[in-house]
Amino acid sequence: MIKTFFNKIANRTRIGFFAAFFLLLISYVLTFISTRKVATQDFWMNHTNEVVHDLDNVTGFITKCESAFRGYLITNDQELLTDYYKNKKNTDSTFKKLRLSTHDNKAQQQNLDTLHYLIDQKLFWIENVISEYSKTHRFIPSMLEDRGNGRAWKKIIEAQIYKMKLEETEMWNVRSKKVSEYSGLIQGLNIASIVIAILLTLYSVVVYNKENRARRKASRKAEQYKSQLQSRVKQLAELNTELIELRSLEKYTVTGRIARVIAHEVRNPLTNINLATEQLRTEADSTQNTDLLFNMITRNSERINQLVSDLLDSTRVTELKFSQVSINDLLDMSLELAKDRIKLNKIEVIKNYDLDICAISIDIEKIKIAFLNIIVNAVEAMNEHGVLKLSTTGKDNRCIVKVSDSGKGMNKSDVDRLFEPYFTTKEKGNGLGLANSQNIILSHKGSISAESEPGKGTTFTITFPIG
Repeated sequence: MIKTFFNKIANRTRIGFFAAFFLLLISYVLTFISTRKVATQDFWMNHTNEVVHDLDNVTGFITKCESAFRGYLITNDQELLTDYYKNKKNTDSTFKKLRLSTHDNKAQQQNLDTLHYLIDQKLFWIENVISEYSKTHRFIPSMLEDRGNGRAWKKIIEAQIYKMKLEETEMWNVRSKKVSEYSGLIQGLNIASIVIAILLTLYSVVVYNKENRARRKASRKAEQYKSQLQSRVKQLAELNTELIELRSLEKYTVTGRIARVIAHEVRNPLTNINLATEQLRTEADSTQNTDLLFNMITRNSERINQLVSDLLDSTRVTELKFSQVSINDLLDMSLELAKDRIKLNKIEVIKNYDLDICAISIDIEKIKIAFLNIIVNAVEAMNEHGVLKLSTTGKDNRCIVKVSDSGKGMNKSDVDRLFEPYFTTKEKGNGLGLANSQNIILSHKGSISAESEPGKGTTFTITFPIG
């Protein structure tokens, strides 16, 4: 039953979160309003305290004025008279401050008018006595006998100030009560907010747990689908690699048959041409022109025969002599054969060999030739101060070799034809080096591919089966 209840709650996620958000929003708005009112009342309470403090200052300044006045009459000390005027000035400034701070309180303004009149009367009497004393500079005790007027004014002033302080205290009590009320309201709102927050937390935990379970279930299914997809992609990649290798083997088989047919068809007439040439050479008169022509025929016949031989070599499946060797050592052997070219072109060689790679079974001499062709091709593709990178790795029971150069690179159409016999991008190349290298690697059940972009160099990737 409890589980069903929580499931119903979880199924209303949006409504629940919206309701909780709405309640919290109302709570926060009311809390904000109450806090503002508390701040307002607090301001007025401070204002009341300030008014009471200023009224106390007025009482103090009036008392100091009277004390300085009486001391001056007794001692004739001018500093005491200076103190009198200083305190009178302070009384005036404090009175102006009270005027400003109570400008919105009509009753207090009227009280201030009365207080101002009383203070003026008190000070008027004092200044008359000071004026009388200044004429004779003789102190007569009767001068301090104000016939009750001075003391009466003082009592009236103190009573008026007490009345004003009492009114301010009453306002302070009212405002304090309001602050207490608003504080209680804020406390209640805070409790309500805490309760809503707790309920929202519990609700969020329930919803999160349910959604998290669903998410984990979906993630497991996604991982399964991903694993299956990766497995199928890997199978397709392996099948595609095998298909490419089979096509390469098929192409070389067809190319080999064509090469053998061409060699047979070319060498038979070529042999007849050579025999006829030798016969003509014995019968014809030997002159400079005839010798030149006979030599030209012989030289070109030999060149044609050599081209046919190279074509046959690039497509012939030869007998292999297998032996175990480290691919790292074999690369170093091939580099040693090309060290003169590398040094001449000031090429920097960077090796990144896998030191734990196991030995493979290959025909060392033939693979050295294949690697040498690839390295020489890379060196010739670079200008001086180029970079030649060699790396070896072992992965998925295969040994992988990468040879990269920092040369000018090739476009896609040239890369697609790179291993075709007689295709070359070099001015003096015959286009059989890479074709021969591919033939050797394929005969080892390996594979070779090239990646290149104009201006970014070329990378050859060669793989061999391990075992």
